[in-house]
Amino acid sequence: MWRIAGVMVVLGPVAVAVPLALAAPPAADPASIVTLQIENDAVSTYRGTSDFYYTSGLRLGYVSPTTAVPAFLAEFGRNIWGDGTQRISVNLSQSIFSPRNTQVRSPDPRDRPYAGYLHADAALIHDTADTRTTLGVSLGIVGPSALGEQVQNGFHNAIGDTPNRGWKSQLKDEPAVEILLEQTYRIPVTRFGSVEIDVLPALTAGIGTVRDYVQAGGTVRFGQGLGSDFGAPRIRPALSGGDAYTPNRSFAWYVFAGLDGQAVARDMFLDGSTFRANSAHTTKRFFIGEAQAGLAVMAYGVRLTYTHVFQTPSFDRQRSGLFNFGSVALSARF
Repeated sequence: MWRIAGVMVVLGPVAVAVPLALAAPPAADPASIVTLQIENDAVSTYRGTSDFYYTSGLRLGYVSPTTAVPAFLAEFGRNIWGDGTQRISVNLSQSIFSPRNTQVRSPDPRDRPYAGYLHADAALIHDTADTRTTLGVSLGIVGPSALGEQVQNGFHNAIGDTPNRGWKSQLKDEPAVEILLEQTYRIPVTRFGSVEIDVLPALTAGIGTVRDYVQAGGTVRFGQGLGSDFGAPRIRPALSGGDAYTPNRSFAWYVFAGLDGQAVARDMFLDGSTFRANSAHTTKRFFIGEAQAGLAVMAYGVRLTYTHVFQTPSFDRQRSGLFNFGSVALSARF
């Protein structure tokens, strides 16, 4: 189904009406989607960093069918962003951060502090034929109650590795609130037979007690069935296509590469606690960059993505050059 719009083109003294084909809003999708994601150097295809800095990210996500969005939210989305389909996404995530030297009980005060972050997110996803807009809110806690020490050292004990010894210095408990607004565009570039190429420019802004930042970036993709989604998911802050996908062929795949830059006004995990004086902190860099590349495969309603990430230093005393890790996400429709 296509909507037809007309434009007037002047040819000498004659005005000619030329029809333009505009893609209709995406069809309703009755499927729910569940996603399990892990980000860690342990799933990296490239060695070079170890168990420090951003040491672990875990996420369990759920995306509703387009038919299960409350009427007032669906109407809100249409009033703000125009025709389209809406979904609700809900996530439970944990992120863990540590300094470089994890075997001392009193970490270097100039290094990244220990911190755990546990939060639940809810968002409205609004899709058109060529855009995805996400408006979300996150509520959580930073500190010992986020269970960063228990998860990290429990895993180390299970695999026979040494525990990290400086967790007593971690950022203390305090509530965390974040608001996120993100827009991603899907722009077809060309096609070679059944193989497509497109680009995904994206803009993101986040504000709250944890991180205040703006991000701009884009992804180039090469594959089949690119209209099935808006790119591979990541644990934010990052260049992420999100969890919602609707396969438009029985087997879809693509390889991708992306770049983004972030301007960071505040980062609690580097600047220190929001509501406590004299907490551990380091000297943050206001501008950071990130490059990522990977592969996505969709078949039988399942999507598997792998993303490898390289990040520029996020604070002045950061060592090891570009920091890198892997991100794996497995999603299933039902």
